[in-house]
Amino acid sequence: METLDDERRYVERCTAGLRRMLDGARNNVIVGETVAGDRYSAERLGRHLKSLAKELSEEPEGPPFFGRLDFGQGSAEHPGRAYHIGRRHITGEHGGPPVVIDWRAPVSRAFYRASARDPQGVEVRRRFGWSGSTLTGFEDERLGRGEQGESKILAAEIERPRVGPMRDIVATIQPEQDDLVRAELDTSICVQGAPGTGKTAVGLHRAAYLLYAHRKRLERSGVLVLGPNRAFLGYISAVLPALGEVNVEQTTLERLLATVPVTGSDSVEAAMLKHDLRMAEALRRTLYGRIGKPAEPVAVADGSARWRVGEGELRRIVDDTRRESLPYGVGRERVRARVVAAIQRQAEARGHTANAAWTRRIGRAVTPALDAVWPAVKPEEVLYELLMGRPGPADQVLNAAERAALTWARPPRSVKSARWSAADLVLLDEIAGLIERPGGYGHVIVDEAQDLSPMECRAVARRSEHGSLTVLGDLAQGTTPWAATSWPARMELLGKPDGQVIALTTGFRVPAVVVELANTLLAALRVEVPATRSYRTDGRLRVTGVAELDKGVVAAVREAFTFEGSIGVIAADAHVEALTSALWNDGVDVSGDVSGDAGRRLSVLPASLAKGLEYDHVIVAEPAAIARAERRGLNRLYVALTRAVSRLDVVHAEPLPPEFSHPPEAT
Repeated sequence: METLDDERRYVERCTAGLRRMLDGARNNVIVGETVAGDRYSAERLGRHLKSLAKELSEEPEGPPFFGRLDFGQGSAEHPGRAYHIGRRHITGEHGGPPVVIDWRAPVSRAFYRASARDPQGVEVRRRFGWSGSTLTGFEDERLGRGEQGESKILAAEIERPRVGPMRDIVATIQPEQDDLVRAELDTSICVQGAPGTGKTAVGLHRAAYLLYAHRKRLERSGVLVLGPNRAFLGYISAVLPALGEVNVEQTTLERLLATVPVTGSDSVEAAMLKHDLRMAEALRRTLYGRIGKPAEPVAVADGSARWRVGEGELRRIVDDTRRESLPYGVGRERVRARVVAAIQRQAEARGHTANAAWTRRIGRAVTPALDAVWPAVKPEEVLYELLMGRPGPADQVLNAAERAALTWARPPRSVKSARWSAADLVLLDEIAGLIERPGGYGHVIVDEAQDLSPMECRAVARRSEHGSLTVLGDLAQGTTPWAATSWPARMELLGKPDGQVIALTTGFRVPAVVVELANTLLAALRVEVPATRSYRTDGRLRVTGVAELDKGVVAAVREAFTFEGSIGVIAADAHVEALTSALWNDGVDVSGDVSGDAGRRLSVLPASLAKGLEYDHVIVAEPAAIARAERRGLNRLYVALTRAVSRLDVVHAEPLPPEFSHPPEAT
């Protein structure tokens, strides 16, 4: 077997291979400008080549490989072969075998799946240790001899301090995670993942895998990643580019639906109602209630001729079209086409020739009559009509008190002066989907899905109607008033009732002492989720009672700075400003960036923004204040406690919430 020096020389080969790939990509951009045929082909080829060159030039610095597989002579497919496994494929010299195999390639699966009990033809699995881009060592597992122990390199990678954005997990993917990552494109899955089980990483790596395995199909239809907030998106933004995937849309649902500015707000009652599933039917009735019964025939002048579609025939056209349950806008154009066809039959019967220009002209001429029975409409006009509170078709769905809650207290003078709320964006999207079906994606990954409302689920479902979903979440972390309590019910709302629900219960991010404390809250959360067990035996938990909260937090932060890694102070939203001031006054540099970026180690953030983030050292300030701040305050506290990946300090001046079950004494 090769020595450490041999492997370091192999690193040099990999570096040279990446340089060749980049030089070749840049040269292909130049050559490609002269070899394409028609203009369309030239543009597509040019975009592809430039994208490849850009992707390679932005390759992040880091190890070219993290593992190696040596197959035995008895392997059916790879007898006596050895492969280095890395984040991306690296070609060999002069068209020879690649020097690194992409982690997504079929042969690479054995790196994650092989074991002493089932070696899958692998004689030796090697894991490499790195310090930056310097190879520092390796470990061998001789699976062919039945030898497999605890990997110090694997444990060190999992337990490495978290500083800056989220990292990929290609070197540490576990078998149960690998099953989810490599699930087929046409399969929709829901991952119930307790804190630290890697559900977000699994979703992102599934996106990377699907783009590798189904690139042509997904380049046409696209991949969408939906996160809960901008801070979360900033935190995960580096993962897919590090895996070589830069053409994935990552956004929040609110930004995806933002067709109008959000300048208004709702009462709690109105917001709850706007997210209620019944709003879909109320909006549908309001929209289709605009369709009227024909009161007069259609008459169209055509030179010296005059064509007429009688009132009865027009009524039949409208009624037949309504029964076809088409999108509103499609139905309107179907009525137009059928009226034009009726006129065309009359014209041809009299010897007129109906060419394309004539058809377009007659189509325009029937617009006034069409507007009278099936008027054109914009989503804002329909919602404006509903929120004005006038009697209408929605009264058959909502009672008088609900209609009053929806009605604007100070109605705007017109649609243009309306002040729309964040909840209105979801309703406008629903109406837009009723008018014309939106373009969908080949695959949609939605994180923190337990917090989606029924109406938000419908917005996601519209975008994945002809694609598949990866749904990620944790019922215990549901913090919205409409948070899910059942995954099968949520998958039905998302349009994938047959989607498989899989639970990840082994935590790789949160130490066991932190997990055990957080698990004491599960009974009070009233959701059926399995308790988490942690892979980690390291970590520290300290619960400290103090006389003054701000002084206690400052002392905890000062002590946290003696350790390596990022620090997050998580407090009730109302306490953040005071704690930030106390830290500034004590000379501590506080970051305003909740992701801990901008070169600062410390962030102070409200509990409402903590979801999805992680810090090496977390200080949870006043758990009781977090718990009572909102309807699902205990869920929010559960989230805050599980943001720590090495050490957790709980600092409190008030008594701890009674749901804490025998917390450890201060140490």
